[in-house]
Amino acid sequence: MKRNGLLLLLGLACMGARAQHRLPANYSWQRLENGLEVVVIENHRVPLATIEIAVKNGAYTEGPEYSGLSHLFEHMFFKANKDYPDQEKFIRRTEELGAIWNGTTDVERVNYFFTFAKDSLEAGLRFMNAAMRYPIYRAEDMTKERPVVDGEFQRAESDPGFQLWHESQKRLWGELVTRKNPIGEHDVINTATPEKMMIIKDKYYHPNNSLLIIAGDVTPNEAFRLARNVWGDWAHSGFNPLEKYPIPPFQPLAKTDYFIKQSSIAQTPYMMLSWQGPSFADDSANTVVADVFSAVLRLNASKWKQALVDKGLAPYADMGYSTCHYTGPIAITVVPTPTKLEECYRAMMDQIAHFGDEDYISEELLQTAKEVIRRNEIRSKEKPSSLPMQLSYQWASTSLEYYTDYEANLMRVTRADLRNYVKRYITGKPFVAGLILNEEMAKTARPETFFKN
Repeated sequence: MKRNGLLLLLGLACMGARAQHRLPANYSWQRLENGLEVVVIENHRVPLATIEIAVKNGAYTEGPEYSGLSHLFEHMFFKANKDYPDQEKFIRRTEELGAIWNGTTDVERVNYFFTFAKDSLEAGLRFMNAAMRYPIYRAEDMTKERPVVDGEFQRAESDPGFQLWHESQKRLWGELVTRKNPIGEHDVINTATPEKMMIIKDKYYHPNNSLLIIAGDVTPNEAFRLARNVWGDWAHSGFNPLEKYPIPPFQPLAKTDYFIKQSSIAQTPYMMLSWQGPSFADDSANTVVADVFSAVLRLNASKWKQALVDKGLAPYADMGYSTCHYTGPIAITVVPTPTKLEECYRAMMDQIAHFGDEDYISEELLQTAKEVIRRNEIRSKEKPSSLPMQLSYQWASTSLEYYTDYEANLMRVTRADLRNYVKRYITGKPFVAGLILNEEMAKTARPETFFKN
C-alpha cells in the first residue's frame, strides 16, 4: 500500500487462516493444532540452542488492581511447578542442563528463555513446558519474591530520569497509565496473592496466545517434531484473550501539560517532552518513519545536536519512539547544562518548531541515519541467542512480516515521509513537558518563569 510516499510490505496483524508467514530465509513457521505458533531459526554458528516462549501479556493487560503483576508473574515462572516442586529443584535442573535463563516483562509482551547445549533441546523444551503450564504458586515463594520485584521499582526510583519518566507517563496516559507501566505500583505488588497469579494465567497463558521459538544449532524438521511432541497437548483456550479481555483505547491527549518536579537526588536537571505517537494497529507506516526521524536527530551533524550539544547547552539530547500495537510514545530527553537551563529550553523548543521545515533534514543526513539503523539491525542479529527476543517483540506488537520487511521499509523512507510524520504527531500537537531538578537549582534558575505553557 502507498502511504506518505512510503511503499510498505507490512503484513496484517492477524493472519487468520493464512498457511504461511513471510520470514527470513533461515526461519520456519508452523501453527500447531492447539493454536501455538512455533518459529525455528536455524543458525549453526555455535553448538547451542535457545528456546523462548512469549505471551501477549504485560502492562497493557493490567487495570489498576493488577498493575505490575505480569512482572511478578514472570518472576514466579522460575519457582515451583509440577515437575520441580520447589525452587531449589528448579535451579538444580537448570544447572544440570547448563542453562542460561531469564525473562522480561514489557508493555505488550512477557517472555522467558533458556540457552543450553543443542543436545539438551528436548530436555529443555520439557523443562520450560512444566514451568509454563503447571506452575505452583506457593505462598512462601510469593512472600520472598514480592520484595524482589518491588526492589526493582525502588532502585528505579533512585534515578531522577525514572522519576521524570514516571510522572510524564501518568500525565500522558491518564486513567490508563497502568497499561503502559510494566513496573507496576508498590501496593499492588506487595499485596499480590497466588489467586491473582492464577487469574493472569487463566486469562493469557494459552497456546493460542503464545509463540514458541527454537533457535540455534537445530534443524526445522526435528525442532517442529519435538515442539509438537512436548507442547501439542496443551489445550486451546477456546477464546481469543485479547478479544475476550479487550485493551481499552488510549484517549488522545487533550492539551499540553507542563510540570516541574523537585528532587534532592537530581544532581543535574532533566527535561522530557512526550507525545502520543503512531500505533501499528492504525498507522504501521509511521512506526518505521518514527524510528528513522529519531535516528536522524541522534546524528552529531543534525541541526538538533548542533543547536543543543555543540553549543554547550546540553551534554545529552535524545529523541526516541517505542513501537507498540496500541499507541506508541514519542519522547525527547534533554540533560541541560545547569547554568544554561532557560537558554537550553528555548533552543529546544525552537528546534521542535522547525522539525517539519522543508530543509530541516538533508537527503545526506537521511541516508546516513538509514544506514546507521541498517548496520545496527545487522549487528543485532550476529548473536543467535538474541534472535528469539527480537522476533517475539515484533510478533506481539506488530507482525512477523513487519520483522522480515523492516530493513527494506526503512530504506524507502523519504524526507516527505519525515515531514508528514512530524506534522501528524508532533508539530502543534499536545504534549507533556516535565522538568526535574533539585531545590538549589530551582532557586537559581527559577524555571517556573519560562517552563510553562
